[in-house]
Amino acid sequence: MKLYGVIGDPIAHSLSPVMQGRAFDEMGIKAHYHPFHIKGQDLEIAIKGMKAIGVEGFNVTIPHKTAVIPFLDSIDPLAKAIGAVNTVIRENNRWIGYNTDGEGFTEALQAEWKENLQDEQVLMIGAGGAAKAVFYTLLSKGIHHIDICNRTMERAKKLIKDCPYKGHSTALTLTEAEEKLSQYSLIIQTTSIGMYPEVSQSPLSLEQLNPNAFVSDIIYNPFETTFLKAAKKRGAKTQNGLGMFVYQGALAFEKWTGQSPNIQRMTETVMEQLGGNVCLPENKNAF
Repeated sequence: MKLYGVIGDPIAHSLSPVMQGRAFDEMGIKAHYHPFHIKGQDLEIAIKGMKAIGVEGFNVTIPHKTAVIPFLDSIDPLAKAIGAVNTVIRENNRWIGYNTDGEGFTEALQAEWKENLQDEQVLMIGAGGAAKAVFYTLLSKGIHHIDICNRTMERAKKLIKDCPYKGHSTALTLTEAEEKLSQYSLIIQTTSIGMYPEVSQSPLSLEQLNPNAFVSDIIYNPFETTFLKAAKKRGAKTQNGLGMFVYQGALAFEKWTGQSPNIQRMTETVMEQLGGNVCLPENKNAF
């Protein structure tokens, strides 16, 4: 039986073991997916130990996505540019790191909205780690216009400046973004604002939102944030972060096995674990 897993600190409430474990079972693959609770000071020896015990691949969650990089043998160019790894595969006894967060977001967006995204006018809220993965990935796929608004303008400017994939991007204050909101066909909310337990919060006003816009929030706890509720009230189509979580997991599964899992069943599995719209405090970082 092959062994896979996820490393993080904390890790007890990860949703990945159930989601990936059921996917292995449904595909008839003899494998076990295990949550490994690894402290930062033990990361290097843990990565060596996982190779020693025959782990075939693993996911990486907070706080190890960047710290794990020096202990891998090779990094995919996109993951290297982003500076974070969430999926590792074992190939010829070498650890190879990938980042499927941005690609998972993109595939979920295409599945729930439209396939061709290149000509969309995009506003991204936030300039943290999740924003970086989404921003770099979307630009790498040829989307031309992505503006970024953030509470700290310097972080938005740095994110744009450092990105190796060039497009037409401007850093905006939150007020500037609110004033220009009607110009955007796609709004992507990448911050933790509105996540349980601060469910009443919203990153910016949607008064000027184009009702034909598509609004995505990477949060899925709660399933529908205050931000998404406001967008829906103004006529926009919306998407929460569940699809991103499922698709990034499916991409990891494909890299490990060469097979594509059933997305619908993976989604149902995660929803069962979350209990519908129940807010579970330990699931803030539920990878």
